Amino acid sequence: MDYKFLQAAPDVVLEDGHRISGYASVFGQRDKGGDIVLPGAYTASLKRLAARGERVRMLWQHDPAQPIGIWDKVHEDAHGLHVSGRLLPDVARAREAKALLEAGAVDGLSIGYRTLRAEPVAGGGRRLVELDLWEVSLVTFPMQAEARVATKSDLLADLAGLSAQMRAARARVAQI
Repeated sequence: MDYKFLQAAPDVVLEDGHRISGYASVFGQRDKGGDIVLPGAYTASLKRLAARGERVRMLWQHDPAQPIGIWDKVHEDAHGLHVSGRLLPDVARAREAKALLEAGAVDGLSIGYRTLRAEPVAGGGRRLVELDLWEVSLVTFPMQAEARVATKSDLLADLAGLSAQMRAARARVAQI
């Protein structure tokens, strides 16, 4: 299995876990190993997983013995492979990962995959045409600096913001 370390960032906290999202892979960008992932490289793999009712796994530092959460959405868009999911609060390593994310000590994402089709690139490296995606890990050292975790917040901040929006909406309705 190959690993590509990519930067990412936490999103929002929900009652069922700390939400994180970001790009696990950015298309057209050469990584530190010289590889470039092409658009569509994950399409067939994601379809195969969906047909089997399976998911891309969320691991800590590529360790299959340390699942830390669930990727709820994994999809390709024009920019790359976007992932969003949640760290599970009942998992000790996930609580540690959340603390490290919040402190900025860890902010990387890394893909674990098997190369199905690749083309050599002049000067070294490969153009990755088709990949069999197995997992996306939170990691310390990402391989592709262009991929970053998006944002972070906590449940109380989210609830406070939602509450303020609801008060404003009620006030607008009362004026009608």
